[in-house]
Amino acid sequence: MRLRNALLAATSAIALVLAVPVSANAAGGEFRYKYGADFTGALIDPESRTCIDLPEATDAEPAFAPSNRTRSTATVFLDSGCAGETSYLLRPGGRAGDRLLVRSVVFS
Repeated sequence: MRLRNALLAATSAIALVLAVPVSANAAGGEFRYKYGADFTGALIDPESRTCIDLPEATDAEPAFAPSNRTRSTATVFLDSGCAGETSYLLRPGGRAGDRLLVRSVVFS
């Protein structure tokens, strides 16, 4: 009887750990964008409320065509460091065309 209770408790604890999200501060999901000669980049489970510079975006060639497949609103910026006045909001599931240039993003 004790062995069965101990096994049930251990199994329940493992199930609980697996059910909790990896990070409470993660936007959850994937943020995709294109760069260069039509390559695709992605941020997987990006952190919320932290500015993220897109690694493939440069001063000479920004990324473009962002697609927000996260659970959070993404604010994309033309400038690195989430700076400048040029920004655009993408709701969860939203995407923009090739004309939208992006160098950084922050999630709600």
